Amino acid sequence: MKHLKTEYVIAGVATLLVLSGVVLVGQVQQQQKQVAQAQSKRAVAHQQALNQLDFPQLRQQLAPGEIKAILKTDQGNITLKLFKELAPLAVENFTKLAQQGYYNGTSFHRVLADFMIQGGDPAGTGQGGHSIWYQRDPKKDAGQGFKNEISQQLYNLRGALSMANAGPDTNGSQFFINQNHADRSKGLDPNRYPDKIRAAYRQGGNPDLDGNYTVFGQVIDGMQVVDTIAVQQVKANGTNEQSTPVVPVKVLGIEIQSS
Repeated sequence: MKHLKTEYVIAGVATLLVLSGVVLVGQVQQQQKQVAQAQSKRAVAHQQALNQLDFPQLRQQLAPGEIKAILKTDQGNITLKLFKELAPLAVENFTKLAQQGYYNGTSFHRVLADFMIQGGDPAGTGQGGHSIWYQRDPKKDAGQGFKNEISQQLYNLRGALSMANAGPDTNGSQFFINQNHADRSKGLDPNRYPDKIRAAYRQGGNPDLDGNYTVFGQVIDGMQVVDTIAVQQVKANGTNEQSTPVVPVKVLGIEIQSS
């Protein structure tokens, strides 16, 4: 038997290696394609599931299980509906504090035009206030506040009522109402924001707050009062932020009505 020349053997091996490499590259590309297709299908399914959720903020009328609250201020009344099924802790806290008269005589201590108005602090400094469970139920509030309640059905739209906090799970008594009316719908990720919510953000709100603050209510009447409060003349607060009303805007009381 004749022996093959060395260069022929080397060339044959090289050819096999090239062919093997081509096959491997093809397999990797096919796997990557399959992974991309699976991810795309999951994204589509997720978007469809998001869009099928109920979004109670988009309804003006009160639905069964929702609570009506009339926030009375010296600038007029703000009527809200509260979502006790989606944010039970925040709603229970707010309604019980309101019924105890906790908010009576407090002020909107922080107002920022085209952003929000904040109140609920009996000290009026932005540093005070506690939940109804403070020093009473350490399982719900061990001293730093109660936990956040984040829902895919609730967002910081214009008119949304949300809990103020100093970080995750530090909710006490302070709250804010989103007042911004500029279009904030641009660039919102459809994998995170349902179609109807992205459309609602055209009317204003603060999507950058979503996921960090508990939304538990929505203004259904009196948004003009919120706008009036937001444009009050302000002065610097303790951190030199120009947000403290020169003339305090007072909360006269909060009336809680069942649905």
